[in-house]
Amino acid sequence: MTTPLDSDALDALFRQARTHNAWLDRAVPDSLLQELYALVRLGPTAVNSCPARFVFVRSAEGKQKLAPCLSKGNLDKTMSAPVTAIVAYDENFPDTLPELFPHVDARSWYAGQPALIAENALRNSSLQAGYLILAARALGLDTGPMSGFDNRLLDETFFAGTTWKSNLLINLGYGDTDALRDRLPRLPFERACVLA
Repeated sequence: MTTPLDSDALDALFRQARTHNAWLDRAVPDSLLQELYALVRLGPTAVNSCPARFVFVRSAEGKQKLAPCLSKGNLDKTMSAPVTAIVAYDENFPDTLPELFPHVDARSWYAGQPALIAENALRNSSLQAGYLILAARALGLDTGPMSGFDNRLLDETFFAGTTWKSNLLINLGYGDTDALRDRLPRLPFERACVLA
């Protein structure tokens, strides 16, 4: 891509986009979640490992399973969100490398190295969570990413018997702009960046 995005696109992705905690009563269709993932999966990851796995919790039954895993401060906003994406990672992601990175034996790079697997799975699934936020905004959805949940309980509830581990949660839907507070400050370039 050689042409910068226009100002409207930058507003939608960054300048006007906000983290939402209150949601309109408006459903997110499954077809939009499929379109969302179709964009997310295109983002780069180390050796195209794509370790993230996503559970889109959108049913009443799913929300009831999720509720006990949430911290008190995240309960109401998550229960009212049309969808909550559980962003997880698969500890067995190296097994997909022959398919996803077929030109070399990348799976062997991880063999017998659980710490390296965990580090790369967490790092790259976090990267994919960022892609999910930007793709959601590009498709007209609002987001509310968060920690504040019991990873162990969530993994037992949703991922028992699998190699998936939870990373973070992202509420998705159409945010209630009337409930937004003023944007919080961000660090300026001079305090957050170094030119070397």
